Amino acid sequence: MGHQGARAMHSYDPAELERYLAAHVAGFTTLDSIDKFTDGQSNPTYRITSGTRAYVLRAKPPGNLLKSAHAVDREFRVMQALAATDVPVPQVFHLSDDESPMGPQFMVMEMVQGRIFWDPALPELDRAARTRVYDAMNATLAALHQVDPAATGLADYGKPGNYFARQRARWSGQYTQTATDPLPDADWLMAWLEDHMVADDGVASIVHGDFRIDNMIFAPDREEVVALLDWELSTLGHPLADLAYQCIHLRLPHSGHFQGQRRQWRWPFGSRRG
Repeated sequence: MGHQGARAMHSYDPAELERYLAAHVAGFTTLDSIDKFTDGQSNPTYRITSGTRAYVLRAKPPGNLLKSAHAVDREFRVMQALAATDVPVPQVFHLSDDESPMGPQFMVMEMVQGRIFWDPALPELDRAARTRVYDAMNATLAALHQVDPAATGLADYGKPGNYFARQRARWSGQYTQTATDPLPDADWLMAWLEDHMVADDGVASIVHGDFRIDNMIFAPDREEVVALLDWELSTLGHPLADLAYQCIHLRLPHSGHFQGQRRQWRWPFGSRRG
């Protein structure tokens, strides 16, 4: 283990990075290793060690990025704000400037020990333990949505107005900017969502934006969420969006990148031509 995992993604001078981390991260002395986590994140994430201590470094990817994408500064801000609440988040230690020894901006946070469940069907657990896992997820989501944004310094963390309309506009725009081949189903879905947009009811809370089981670390010896991760899509919005995103695992097939709990796939909106 060493520095190769990071150098394949980011170009940096190990000695410069070591000096920087020692100057800005409490308890950090020497950069003994830096290794990229193999499981996919839109923001490349590394385990770094200094002596007996381990940290997590999460950086924007290099290159030209879509506007507002890969926002490690927002991740840092929301986790720092939630540290004093009942929402389990890693302790954050440092946020670099836009230009850093890694190239783009990065943050350093606590390395939380525990279990990550990649399959939402939880085949490795018995029925009682699976129930406790989902109860813990629900409790974590409820704790997040009960946080007062103003009391935590996050009153300006999102834009006013219809969250669902903003989400449709954001993701449709990013799809349009990045699509290389025609995808008729995507075009149909964007039109369907616009035609069936719900009215804004004024309800708003802090939303995670990517609330799924593999974005949580559970305690090694019990079904308790000890860290909720991957906050780059978080904002102020409608709490039902997080709940719906969690429930989507009930509709997704039990295969592919986003594993769900359905054993046989069915188009979730009925007839696409209807």
